[in-house]
Amino acid sequence: MTAELVRGQNHPLPQARLEIRVSAGKPVVAGATLGDEQGTVRGTEWVAHPGSPNLPGLEVSKQAAADHRLAVDLEALPETVHRVNVLLALPLGAGGPTRFGAVAAPFVSVTGLDGSEVANYTVTGLDSESAVVALELYRRQGIWKVRAVGQGYAGGLAEMLGDQGLPQARELAAAIQDAVSSGMARSVAAPPPRSEDGDRSRRTTSHATNGGRDAQTHVVPPTPTPTAPGPDSGARQAAPGGPVDYAHPRRQSTAPASPPPTAPPAPPGQYPQPVAGDATGWSMEERLYNQVWGMFEDLARTVAAYRSAVDFAESRMEQELDKALSDPRSRIGAAGDTARANARAKHDQLVGQARDVLERDLAQLVAETGVVEPALPPAFASWDNPAWHGYRVPMEIPMALRVGDLHLPERPDLRIPMLVRLPLERGLWIDSGRSGSEAALMMESDQLRRAAMETAAAHAARLLAVYPAGEFTVHVIDPAGTGVPALAPLTESGVLDAPPAAGAQGVAAVLAKLTQRVELVQMAVRGGVVDSLPPDLDTAEQLLIVNDFPHGFDDRAVTQLRYLADEGPSVGVHLMMVADREDASAYGPVLDPLWRSLLRVTPVPDDHLIDSWVGHTWTYEPLLPPPGSQVVRQVLAQVAAARRQLPR
Repeated sequence: MTAELVRGQNHPLPQARLEIRVSAGKPVVAGATLGDEQGTVRGTEWVAHPGSPNLPGLEVSKQAAADHRLAVDLEALPETVHRVNVLLALPLGAGGPTRFGAVAAPFVSVTGLDGSEVANYTVTGLDSESAVVALELYRRQGIWKVRAVGQGYAGGLAEMLGDQGLPQARELAAAIQDAVSSGMARSVAAPPPRSEDGDRSRRTTSHATNGGRDAQTHVVPPTPTPTAPGPDSGARQAAPGGPVDYAHPRRQSTAPASPPPTAPPAPPGQYPQPVAGDATGWSMEERLYNQVWGMFEDLARTVAAYRSAVDFAESRMEQELDKALSDPRSRIGAAGDTARANARAKHDQLVGQARDVLERDLAQLVAETGVVEPALPPAFASWDNPAWHGYRVPMEIPMALRVGDLHLPERPDLRIPMLVRLPLERGLWIDSGRSGSEAALMMESDQLRRAAMETAAAHAARLLAVYPAGEFTVHVIDPAGTGVPALAPLTESGVLDAPPAAGAQGVAAVLAKLTQRVELVQMAVRGGVVDSLPPDLDTAEQLLIVNDFPHGFDDRAVTQLRYLADEGPSVGVHLMMVADREDASAYGPVLDPLWRSLLRVTPVPDDHLIDSWVGHTWTYEPLLPPPGSQVVRQVLAQVAAARRQLPR
């Protein structure tokens, strides 16, 4: 798996013979220096550059170019060499850019001779620098590693070589530029940018956690890996219809194995153009996850600022009116009318200014959403995203799963993906009751229950799709068989190990099996004897979908459900309840802990999510496939095929 490095991060090198590939979008000079244990370059003979491209164990390009391939044989390097620094510099006097801040962030990758990528790094955060140390290969205790450096120098090659202890730094820098000037006519243009493929996944809080005692869910901002994006969390994209640009010159972030295309700098006083992956992280998946969180926080922050400004304008107008009209003599006549008009004008001016700022920020977020959505991996993507058309069963578990969208009334069409971490830290409650939302009140009870079960099936299909084959198992309890139509994609594709359990006996059997599994795994973990678990125990994550609760459940079954909700997530057993809380009102407060332990979502838009950070009420939109779409069945067919190929 490719290591996507951030500045300062290192990664071991698995082999001695390597290629270092550079893509910069514009012609650059690529070279390398050899250093001793202290990193000192002992002389000009330890510098590989276009005028002297070959050294023992090292070969660099003979001219400036947009793309380079440097050959390295670590075993052929002199014994006194402990470091190899990969250098990039802008050619002088060629009429091109004179600082890296004016070009796309250079992309550097380390590959084997067969082209398999070991590590990559996008050199971000550069501005006035015209030379940069991109990577460092170094030997420590006999082991070679690569480190992402990204150290830039505004003084160019001379300053960079001098910083490495070379006495003849200025003379050599001039000689390198002279050699480059003679070969500039042969510089090659950048090839069309490549798009990233392949899943990168990693486990890493959910957008929403159920903090309310009753039906409300509180959205709590997590602590993302990087600092949350501020108001400049914009992005850049290539030409319309082209691949997404994953680089940004002002963000210290890594990028996928795809050279970023050039994008024009932002005009003064304006946001930079949006770019997907515009956040720090160890992988593109993590950067996109953190960027989505940044968008969520940016939207919450800008709307909170607007509402606060409107409240202030209202309060100020009232104070000015009270002060101006406190004298009875000024309450009528021209003076009173003038005071009212002035107060209203100030109010309108303040609100107008706040609205302008809000519209500016919202427009930026809309633009960012436009480039982020197409770049999301399947686990983060909506069902109508093209990512699902190229779906392949993943090899690793992703770090999060999209379970819906969130929006605020100031811009209902601006939807922020609601992501929950994987593995699930709590179960889901899909509320099939009339929650009070306008959409729910307009539907009949049977229609709402059917929509809730369809939502549950869509969530289960998504979970099965984002887990590796055989690492996620779904069980269904449908006592009266009312969920058969909604469950058709799951049952007909063959992704279920057993048909939905019906009747009292079926309910009891499934609950007993999962309860026993939780107890066995807990005892094994606590006793440190996990290897002693029965060989026929299914070690995959387990999801139990429960339809029409509490119909068909006796007191013992209810107790087992509560036990699974409380103890199951820690050992990989999760609940997905499709229920109307009013139907279970006969149990009274006994079931309150059950409802509180589950994340409540709805089959229709509902504003039950409370943001404890700034006090917003967010509207939740369920994540369903487009009407008439076969994408869920197509994805489940691939999952079922992959499961059939597993050894029994």
